[in-house]
Amino acid sequence: MAALRDVLLSIAQTPHRLRRRALVTWTPAQETSEVRDRSGARMKRRLEWYDLVGLGVGGMLGAGVFVTTGRVARDTAGPAVFASYVIAGVSALLSSFCYAEFSVRVPAAGGAFSYLRVTFGELVGFFGGANILMEYVLSNAAVARSFTDYLASTCGITEPDAWRIQVDGIAKGYNALDFPAVALILVLTLCLCYSTKESAMLNMVITVFHLLFFVFIILAGLWNGSARNLVAPHGLAPYGVRGVLDGAAIVYFSYIGYDSASTMAEEIREPARALPVGIAGSVLVVSALYCLMSLALCAMLPYTEIAESAPFSAAFREKAGWEWAGSVVGAGASLGIVASLLVAMLGQARYLCVIARARLVPAWLAKVHPSTGTPMNATIFLGLCTASIALFTELQVVFEMISIGTLLVFYLVANALIYHRYAKLGANRSLHVLLFLLLLTLSSLGFSLSRRIHGQCRWAMALFGATSVAITAMFHCAVRRDMAEPPSEWMVPLMPWPAAASVFLNVFLMTTLKVMSFQRFGLWSLVIIVFYVCYGVHSTYTAEENEDVNAMIHHANMDIS
Repeated sequence: MAALRDVLLSIAQTPHRLRRRALVTWTPAQETSEVRDRSGARMKRRLEWYDLVGLGVGGMLGAGVFVTTGRVARDTAGPAVFASYVIAGVSALLSSFCYAEFSVRVPAAGGAFSYLRVTFGELVGFFGGANILMEYVLSNAAVARSFTDYLASTCGITEPDAWRIQVDGIAKGYNALDFPAVALILVLTLCLCYSTKESAMLNMVITVFHLLFFVFIILAGLWNGSARNLVAPHGLAPYGVRGVLDGAAIVYFSYIGYDSASTMAEEIREPARALPVGIAGSVLVVSALYCLMSLALCAMLPYTEIAESAPFSAAFREKAGWEWAGSVVGAGASLGIVASLLVAMLGQARYLCVIARARLVPAWLAKVHPSTGTPMNATIFLGLCTASIALFTELQVVFEMISIGTLLVFYLVANALIYHRYAKLGANRSLHVLLFLLLLTLSSLGFSLSRRIHGQCRWAMALFGATSVAITAMFHCAVRRDMAEPPSEWMVPLMPWPAAASVFLNVFLMTTLKVMSFQRFGLWSLVIIVFYVCYGVHSTYTAEENEDVNAMIHHANMDIS
């Protein structure tokens, strides 16, 4: 009866608790000290800067180029898929600058969740963290299923579902059970539970071999390819500029790996020096490799003949007649996918661990194992979730839900950096900075939606584009740059331009996605909000209230003694 009374009381107090908790922020010092202590044992600082570069490169290589390139080249962008990677890479680089500054100032394992929580408050932080967590789980499931395709290709099997079990009575898109993908996820989960340093060493070894495969594929592909295939049968960009831009939004999830690198902030030595190099440097390296790989693929075959499953292996077999090369490429792709999956699963567990530290999900997910120094509970829980999705769900179903959450979180982080730099640290009024961010978002949205009007409304695009530049220029001239706190050891140069450009590009890329993506994103956002209102806000309110009472009792006892 008492429990029911407590539940009813909590429901009645929900509006009051939302007002108290939704916008509450923590300082970077609190985030990296008392909040981190809620995990019990601390994660061990055993990683060097080169480990971080390896994790960033390994996390991105394989996920995109082997999973999405063939589909985007054939169905969306044509041979100009390399331009899609350039656009997505520029956007990712700008976002990586924002991540790098935040990771130096807030060296916590929570990545975007921590950055948004210290800037905009608990609700925005949880919304961003839950979205990026969903993207991790879905993209990892997609990558794991792609591993099965390439592993089969290594053994000379060209049938895409040869190693999957078809089950009647289950809806199409969910009826091809992929047990090799599940086995891979479970093995990597066990490795990640054991040690972060050893996992990083394994990733480094795999990444070195994988880079050699990349060099082989690029050189062999260009050697066997022809420039004529880049313009035949329908030109370099058969789907037009719109196809290139739509392709950029699809391949963008290939860059999610650098976000994983930012979650290593609690486990790396000298984070102020290593984090900017590891995050931004890995994006530059991977962008160049993605462009060369996509060029090599499209040079070997006309885009209309690119295979949907394991396109690189199939291209070598069909174009060059190199059966052995197809197997080598399949083995290299499989290695790359293992490295990418390893890093992404490393990052997703740390996200969930820090969200649990904030008491927005059950606290047992925040526990760090005292001997291994890893968030074991979070790692196992998300490993099982990823394996469940990978078992049933086909790639195309997963692709439709990937990218929009990532783009939204990167958009929020860019906004947070501007607000944090000029309002929280600077001497500018919060309202003025928020007004700039609102106008910049609206002008970016106007530009993006004008492009989607039939026939493209060029005058509106020019107007909104010029407005975005003018708004940023006026803010740059009017803003005060003196800071209430000393600057961090690394800061994004030429602010606010890089962060403003990141806002613009992320909004632009989001508007290129299909309506189905927004529908599913809306449904997931509703689930996040309902969970926060029904559980998160009550959990954090009760915990903070108890801490305040305990603190008062402690101070009273001190005064008496």
